[in-house]
Amino acid sequence: MRKLFGTDGVRGTANQYPMTAEMALKIGAAAGRYFRNDGSNGHRVVIGKDTRLSGYMFENALTAGLTSTGMNVLLLGPVPTPAVGLMTTSMRADVGVMISASHNPHHDNGIKFFGPDGFKLSDEAEAEIEALVFSDLVPAQANNIGRAKRVDDARFRYQERVKSTFPSGQRLDGMKVVIDCANGAAHRCAPEVLWELGAEVIPVGTSPNGYNINENCGSTSTQTAADAIVSHNADVGICLDGDADRVMVLDENGQVCDGDQLMALMATRWAEMDMLRGGALVATVMSNLGLERHLEAKGLRLERTGVGDRYVVEAMRNGGYNLGGEQSGHIVMTDYTTTGDGLIAGLQFLSEMQRSGKPASALSRTFEPVPQLLKNVRYDAGSDPLNAALVKAAIAQAEADLVGTGRLLIRKSGTEPLVRVMAECEDNALLEQVVDGIVAEVEAAA
Repeated sequence: MRKLFGTDGVRGTANQYPMTAEMALKIGAAAGRYFRNDGSNGHRVVIGKDTRLSGYMFENALTAGLTSTGMNVLLLGPVPTPAVGLMTTSMRADVGVMISASHNPHHDNGIKFFGPDGFKLSDEAEAEIEALVFSDLVPAQANNIGRAKRVDDARFRYQERVKSTFPSGQRLDGMKVVIDCANGAAHRCAPEVLWELGAEVIPVGTSPNGYNINENCGSTSTQTAADAIVSHNADVGICLDGDADRVMVLDENGQVCDGDQLMALMATRWAEMDMLRGGALVATVMSNLGLERHLEAKGLRLERTGVGDRYVVEAMRNGGYNLGGEQSGHIVMTDYTTTGDGLIAGLQFLSEMQRSGKPASALSRTFEPVPQLLKNVRYDAGSDPLNAALVKAAIAQAEADLVGTGRLLIRKSGTEPLVRVMAECEDNALLEQVVDGIVAEVEAAA
């Protein structure tokens, strides 16, 4: 069992184990030793971060750890997570690091790694780095200590890459767009990209102060953007999360188009344009059954993976697919980027609005979803409620009740001490019954 790495790097509350400055220094030193494996001084690492106050602390600690083992550090400052993947490859770095806890509140933070190909590290690589963290690391000799410097134009390089994914010759003139940046990493680049493409931009969540990232804004809290859409009579809204690797699109009425609906629209359109490689979309076990039925009706396939965008990307690479993602809004388009990119995905939706001449509401309901209910139960980190006898019995009963009518998914979050209870069923009464029954037993055991 791994002690540090979860489904998306190392994550936790700032200044509490494992997200302490001391551990960040050790993680940086371990990563440095792992990637600087030939003793030469030419190895590079790029480090980006979002707007959390603790980002300064972790940036400095990681830099100290990395340079102590001879790695040269390039500091990007606040940039979206996909920008780190891009800059890792464009700057010929051995590794990229993103300091972010994504959609979590400001008091959390995390450390994500990208390999030299711009993709997130494999489980095997993370396990080796973790083993090094708990070993006796030998620092570099004094004359081999690494250097660190700031990269001033990282944000602009990313913005140009994002704009290059928008169809040549197409513009957003006449379109009024609300962009909610969650007071996070994209608070400057996202409004600028939309404005440069011709849109009238109504910015939301663009005043980070270190504490307000994802607070009542962004992809996990869309009401603020919905209110802005209505009050400004906007055509559409794009809601990013704190590190801008996921997105929720809102129509002109403020109604949400989640990741499943966005992927369905893109897969259908890409298939029509002969752009969808392998005739398949890759998504996780959390994606709605209605998405699977929609794709089958179009002669396409849904390839399911475990939860986490890194597992989606792994399946895409192994199968040669170029479109995948999660219901939560991670949309991965390997023709353009190496990880989820909320801004590029949002631009795909805006492009289809312009091409088709249809309002957002006509594009945001590609398929009829099967009723789905998800509830989260927080538990003490030291307990294991899923091993309780009454919880197991409740799950077994729910599975029996849903045979032939729906499906059940129970899992622990990889980033928080939560048990996620999700079911799908055409019968709403049965749906609530099975989910609430399991939740009650998990709460009692937690």
